[in-house]
Amino acid sequence: MKLSMPSAPNKVNPTRSYNSSGRRERARQLRDTTLQGARMRFLADGYVATTVESIAEDVGISAATIYKTYGGKAGLVRALCQQALEGAGPVSAEERSNALRRQTDPRRVIEGWGHLAAEVAPRVTPVLLLLRDAAYLDPESATLWAELDRNRLERMADNARYLADSGHLRPGVTRQDARDILWLYSSPELHDLLVNQRRWSVAEYNSFITRAMTDALL
Repeated sequence: MKLSMPSAPNKVNPTRSYNSSGRRERARQLRDTTLQGARMRFLADGYVATTVESIAEDVGISAATIYKTYGGKAGLVRALCQQALEGAGPVSAEERSNALRRQTDPRRVIEGWGHLAAEVAPRVTPVLLLLRDAAYLDPESATLWAELDRNRLERMADNARYLADSGHLRPGVTRQDARDILWLYSSPELHDLLVNQRRWSVAEYNSFITRAMTDALL
Protein backbone atom coordinates (compact mmCIF):
# COMPACT_ATOMS: atom_id res chain seq x y z
CA MET A 1 0.00 0.00 0.00
CA LYS A 2 1.34 3.33 -1.00
CA LEU A 3 1.34 5.77 1.80
CA SER A 4 0.67 9.36 0.96
CA MET A 5 2.98 11.90 2.47
CA PRO A 6 1.33 14.42 4.66
CA SER A 7 0.99 17.74 2.96
CA ALA A 8 3.28 20.46 4.22
CA PRO A 9 1.55 22.97 6.40
CA ASN A 10 0.83 26.27 4.78
CA LYS A 11 3.37 28.87 5.76
CA VAL A 12 1.76 31.65 7.63
CA ASN A 13 3.20 35.05 6.91
CA PRO A 14 2.71 37.08 10.05
CA THR A 15 1.15 40.41 9.30
CA ARG A 16 3.76 43.03 9.78
CA SER A 17 2.54 45.78 12.01
CA TYR A 18 2.54 49.08 10.23
CA ASN A 19 5.07 51.46 11.70
CA SER A 20 4.16 55.05 10.96
CA SER A 21 6.94 56.62 13.02
CA GLY A 22 9.11 57.14 9.95
CA ARG A 23 6.33 58.86 8.06
CA ARG A 24 5.55 61.08 11.05
CA GLU A 25 9.20 62.05 11.35
CA ARG A 26 9.40 62.95 7.66
CA ALA A 27 6.24 65.02 7.99
CA ARG A 28 7.67 66.82 11.01
CA GLN A 29 10.90 67.57 9.18
CA LEU A 30 8.99 68.90 6.18
CA ARG A 31 6.86 71.07 8.47
CA ASP A 32 9.88 72.49 10.26
CA THR A 33 11.72 73.14 7.00
CA THR A 34 8.70 74.81 5.42
CA LEU A 35 8.03 77.04 8.40
CA GLN A 36 11.68 77.99 8.74
CA GLY A 37 11.81 78.92 5.07
CA ALA A 38 8.57 80.89 5.38
CA ARG A 39 9.82 82.76 8.44
CA MET A 40 13.05 83.75 6.73
CA ARG A 41 11.27 84.88 3.57
CA PHE A 42 8.58 86.83 5.44
CA LEU A 43 11.09 88.64 7.65
CA ALA A 44 13.33 89.43 4.66
CA ASP A 45 10.68 90.62 2.19
CA GLY A 46 7.63 91.44 4.31
CA TYR A 47 4.23 89.83 4.27
CA VAL A 48 2.74 91.56 1.25
CA ALA A 49 5.75 91.08 -1.06
CA THR A 50 6.26 87.43 -0.13
CA THR A 51 4.57 84.83 -2.32
CA VAL A 52 3.80 81.19 -1.64
CA GLU A 53 5.75 80.38 -4.80
CA SER A 54 8.91 82.05 -3.46
CA ILE A 55 8.66 80.11 -0.21
CA ALA A 56 8.10 76.86 -2.09
CA GLU A 57 11.17 77.52 -4.23
CA ASP A 58 13.28 78.26 -1.14
CA VAL A 59 12.17 75.06 0.55
CA GLY A 60 12.28 72.88 -2.56
CA ILE A 61 8.65 71.78 -2.62
CA SER A 62 5.66 72.64 -4.78
CA ALA A 63 3.47 75.63 -4.09
CA ALA A 64 0.51 73.24 -4.33
CA THR A 65 1.82 71.38 -1.28
CA ILE A 66 1.90 74.58 0.75
CA TYR A 67 -1.59 75.58 -0.34
CA LYS A 68 -2.90 72.11 0.48
CA THR A 69 -1.29 72.08 3.92
CA TYR A 70 -1.63 75.70 5.04
CA GLY A 71 -4.14 77.30 2.71
CA GLY A 72 -1.83 80.16 1.78
CA LYS A 73 0.21 82.91 3.40
CA ALA A 74 -2.17 83.54 6.28
CA GLY A 75 -2.15 79.88 7.21
CA LEU A 76 1.65 79.87 7.18
CA VAL A 77 1.80 82.84 9.53
CA ARG A 78 -0.77 81.24 11.84
CA ALA A 79 1.34 78.07 11.93
CA LEU A 80 4.49 80.12 12.60
CA CYS A 81 2.80 81.82 15.55
CA GLN A 82 1.52 78.53 16.92
CA GLN A 83 4.98 77.03 16.66
CA ALA A 84 6.56 80.04 18.38
CA LEU A 85 4.00 80.00 21.19
CA GLU A 86 4.90 76.40 21.97
CA GLY A 87 8.22 77.68 23.31
CA ALA A 88 11.27 75.48 23.76
CA GLY A 89 11.35 71.89 24.91
CA PRO A 90 9.00 68.93 24.65
CA VAL A 91 6.21 70.44 26.80
CA SER A 92 4.38 73.42 25.30
CA ALA A 93 4.47 76.79 27.02
CA GLU A 94 0.68 76.71 27.43
CA GLU A 95 0.83 73.39 29.28
CA ARG A 96 3.60 74.68 31.52
CA SER A 97 1.61 77.84 32.17
CA ASN A 98 -1.42 75.83 33.27
CA ALA A 99 0.76 73.62 35.48
CA LEU A 100 1.95 76.71 37.36
CA ARG A 101 -1.51 76.98 38.88
CA ARG A 102 -0.65 74.10 41.17
CA GLN A 103 1.63 76.50 43.03
CA THR A 104 0.22 77.86 46.27
CA ASP A 105 2.21 81.11 46.14
CA PRO A 106 0.80 83.49 43.50
CA ARG A 107 4.17 85.23 43.28
CA ARG A 108 5.71 82.00 42.05
CA VAL A 109 2.91 81.70 39.49
CA ILE A 110 3.55 85.17 38.09
CA GLU A 111 7.28 84.56 38.17
CA GLY A 112 6.68 81.47 36.04
CA TRP A 113 4.52 83.46 33.65
CA GLY A 114 7.33 85.99 33.33
CA HIS A 115 9.83 83.26 32.45
CA LEU A 116 7.47 81.82 29.84
CA ALA A 117 6.84 85.25 28.31
CA ALA A 118 10.59 85.84 28.05
CA GLU A 119 10.99 82.43 26.39
CA VAL A 120 8.21 82.88 23.86
CA ALA A 121 8.46 86.59 23.04
CA PRO A 122 11.71 86.49 21.01
CA ARG A 123 10.20 83.71 18.89
CA VAL A 124 6.78 85.20 18.21
CA THR A 125 7.31 88.98 18.35
CA PRO A 126 8.95 89.38 14.90
CA VAL A 127 6.13 87.45 13.21
CA LEU A 128 3.38 89.30 15.05
CA LEU A 129 4.84 92.73 14.29
CA LEU A 130 5.30 91.73 10.66
CA LEU A 131 1.62 90.84 10.55
CA ARG A 132 0.56 94.00 12.37
CA ASP A 133 2.39 96.21 9.88
CA ALA A 134 0.94 94.31 6.93
CA ALA A 135 -2.57 94.73 8.36
CA TYR A 136 -2.60 98.37 7.27
CA LEU A 137 -2.46 97.34 3.62
CA ASP A 138 -3.73 93.78 3.44
CA PRO A 139 -7.24 92.76 4.59
CA GLU A 140 -6.22 89.14 5.09
CA SER A 141 -3.40 90.25 7.41
CA ALA A 142 -5.76 92.51 9.31
CA THR A 143 -8.17 89.64 9.92
CA LEU A 144 -5.42 87.31 11.12
CA TRP A 145 -3.83 89.99 13.32
CA ALA A 146 -7.18 90.62 15.01
CA GLU A 147 -7.69 86.87 15.49
CA LEU A 148 -4.30 86.32 17.11
CA ASP A 149 -4.63 89.35 19.35
CA ARG A 150 -8.08 88.18 20.42
CA ASN A 151 -6.65 84.76 21.23
CA ARG A 152 -3.98 86.34 23.43
CA LEU A 153 -6.59 88.44 25.22
CA GLU A 154 -8.65 85.30 25.89
CA ARG A 155 -5.60 83.53 27.35
CA MET A 156 -4.92 86.48 29.63
CA ALA A 157 -8.59 86.54 30.65
CA ASP A 158 -8.27 82.90 31.71
CA ASN A 159 -5.16 83.70 33.76
CA ALA A 160 -6.93 86.64 35.35
CA ARG A 161 -9.92 84.43 36.18
CA TYR A 162 -7.59 82.03 37.96
CA LEU A 163 -6.08 84.84 40.05
CA ALA A 164 -9.51 86.24 40.93
CA ASP A 165 -11.11 82.88 41.75
CA SER A 166 -8.12 81.96 43.94
CA GLY A 167 -8.39 85.22 45.90
CA HIS A 168 -4.95 86.44 44.85
CA LEU A 169 -5.84 89.83 43.38
CA ARG A 170 -5.16 92.86 45.51
CA PRO A 171 -8.19 94.90 46.68
CA GLY A 172 -9.51 97.20 43.98
CA VAL A 173 -8.13 95.17 41.07
CA THR A 174 -10.97 93.60 39.12
CA ARG A 175 -10.75 90.53 36.95
CA GLN A 176 -11.04 92.78 33.88
CA ASP A 177 -8.21 94.95 35.20
CA ALA A 178 -6.04 91.87 35.67
CA ARG A 179 -6.84 90.65 32.16
CA ASP A 180 -5.77 93.95 30.61
CA ILE A 181 -2.59 94.19 32.71
CA LEU A 182 -1.54 90.68 31.71
CA TRP A 183 -2.42 91.46 28.09
CA LEU A 184 -0.22 94.57 28.21
CA TYR A 185 2.84 92.84 29.64
CA SER A 186 2.56 89.95 27.17
CA SER A 187 2.33 92.27 24.16
CA PRO A 188 4.82 92.01 21.30
CA GLU A 189 5.05 95.80 21.25
CA LEU A 190 6.48 95.93 24.79
CA HIS A 191 9.08 93.28 24.01
CA ASP A 192 10.01 95.13 20.82
CA LEU A 193 10.38 98.47 22.63
CA LEU A 194 12.55 97.19 25.45
CA VAL A 195 14.58 94.37 23.88
CA ASN A 196 14.87 95.32 20.21
CA GLN A 197 14.85 99.10 20.45
CA ARG A 198 16.33 99.85 23.90
CA ARG A 199 18.61 96.79 23.79
CA TRP A 200 17.53 95.30 27.11
CA SER A 201 18.63 91.73 27.65
CA VAL A 202 15.96 89.05 27.77
CA ALA A 203 16.83 88.56 31.45
CA GLU A 204 16.21 92.26 32.15
CA TYR A 205 12.92 92.10 30.25
CA ASN A 206 11.91 88.99 32.21
CA SER A 207 12.72 90.66 35.53
CA PHE A 208 10.85 93.84 34.62
CA ILE A 209 7.60 92.27 33.47
CA THR A 210 7.59 89.84 36.43
CA ARG A 211 8.04 92.68 38.92
CA ALA A 212 5.52 94.91 37.12
CA MET A 213 2.81 92.23 36.99
CA THR A 214 3.38 91.28 40.63
CA ASP A 215 3.19 94.90 41.83
CA ALA A 216 0.10 95.63 39.76
CA LEU A 217 -1.89 92.50 40.58
CA LEU A 218 -1.04 91.09 44.02
